[in-house]
Amino acid sequence: MDNIKQEKHLPENGYNFLPKNDHHWKKVSSFIEPIPQSDYHQAPYEAREAFRDMKYGIRIHWGIYSIWELKGESWPFLSMSFEQRHEYNQLYKNFNPVKFNADSWMEFFERAGFRCFTFTTKHHEGFSMFDTKTRVKQRINWLAPGGPKIEDCDLAYSIMDTPFKRDIVKEICDAARKRGIKIGLYFSHPDWYDADFRPYNYHPMMTPNAKELLIPGEFEEVMNNPKRNHVMGPNTTPEQTERMLNRHRAQLIELLTNYGPIDMLCLDQWMGPQVWPHMRETIKMLRKIQPHVMMRARGIGNYGDYYTPEGFVPGSKENTDMPWMVIYPLASSFSYDGTESNYKGAEWVIYNLVDTVAKGGNFMVGIGPDGQGEFHKKAVDVLEEAGEWLRINGEAIYSTRPRAGEMYKEGENIRYTRTKDNKHIYAIALQWPGEALNLKLAFPEAGSHIYLLGYDKPLEWNYSDNGGITVKMPEFLQDEKNRPCKYAYSFRIKNAEFEASE
Repeated sequence: MDNIKQEKHLPENGYNFLPKNDHHWKKVSSFIEPIPQSDYHQAPYEAREAFRDMKYGIRIHWGIYSIWELKGESWPFLSMSFEQRHEYNQLYKNFNPVKFNADSWMEFFERAGFRCFTFTTKHHEGFSMFDTKTRVKQRINWLAPGGPKIEDCDLAYSIMDTPFKRDIVKEICDAARKRGIKIGLYFSHPDWYDADFRPYNYHPMMTPNAKELLIPGEFEEVMNNPKRNHVMGPNTTPEQTERMLNRHRAQLIELLTNYGPIDMLCLDQWMGPQVWPHMRETIKMLRKIQPHVMMRARGIGNYGDYYTPEGFVPGSKENTDMPWMVIYPLASSFSYDGTESNYKGAEWVIYNLVDTVAKGGNFMVGIGPDGQGEFHKKAVDVLEEAGEWLRINGEAIYSTRPRAGEMYKEGENIRYTRTKDNKHIYAIALQWPGEALNLKLAFPEAGSHIYLLGYDKPLEWNYSDNGGITVKMPEFLQDEKNRPCKYAYSFRIKNAEFEASE
């Protein structure tokens, strides 16, 4: 490791490694080397710091699956009948989201307090939401006489093949850049429409040699799952495999070439050990195209720059120096959900945001628009309410850092953050503290003021007999309608003790 740290092109503290218990790292650790090759470097220190500054973002899953309002994005495709798959693969011909407006989306993101977003350029089923110049040359005809068969074709299978014919990714990137919102583009390694990608990563067409190509245990997992409707097809030829790898590479190069500076490349899933050398070279190419892009580690191991606990907030501070971002759907899945009762409330968003940031991570809430390009009203209402909270409490969230060790929390209801220069800490009470706020892990500078964010008068405080401090809550604030916000309450405290940066 000492030699690694001395390499000037690497991050300040050497390589950032995924936690060994990360689900997606365990999937690929049998064939991806734990230490990247010496001619590769992760995103630089300043890119990691910019990532850590964002804290809060929105994840948008949108594709032709939104026409049918499928829960789970395109995953239901694997459980469909052959007739349903055939119909699904024709949906692009009627995809015309005329209510989509990138500027309106970004105005909403600003009101909601999002500093970044991630948008799905292509999910597993293979439909591209951008103007790709690549072509699909073979696909599966699910209704072919005698059973599904591979047939020749020649189409992009993209948004440009639809009646809409507008590059949605370009419009979103342009609108975001005008407002200084950080851009993340999601891209799926597998592609279930393109037959050249068989049998990788749950492809609906397996092959006789699949066990040799897939990660250990994946073939058995696929074939023994009664909810999955897989078929057997011929092995891929060397020409098909090369065509698949080149198309995979070309699409990623398009995303990092045609849309300006990209802050995050959100890779998903994985491929297999035999194609890893080619994919590794692809990642090296992408790093040269955009040296500062933060790449999600899925499918590329420690060649990645950040990872994403999905659907949960880690129970304690993470055991890694690799930046991380929780991704968590607001409703039942990351794609559009038309059932209002499935949406969680603003209090849930705020609590998880605070808890995640205190532990050193970012929090990204996931929603999706419908087939017309509009978000559910409940989602908009909830996220705008959270945005109101951030307008008051944002300084305790944005660009902060976690406190050292276990000092990020006190009991169940107090979370701490700090400024990067350690001059101030923020104690965030997840419930109203009542007549007094008692803190044992806050060390104010003598004679300094403590403020409740959103309330312009300094609060009375004193050192407690049993250690720590007691902050008196004004009588005026005991009435809920006088408080600056409804859910969590942030207290700015001038820090008397230096805390080592993490």
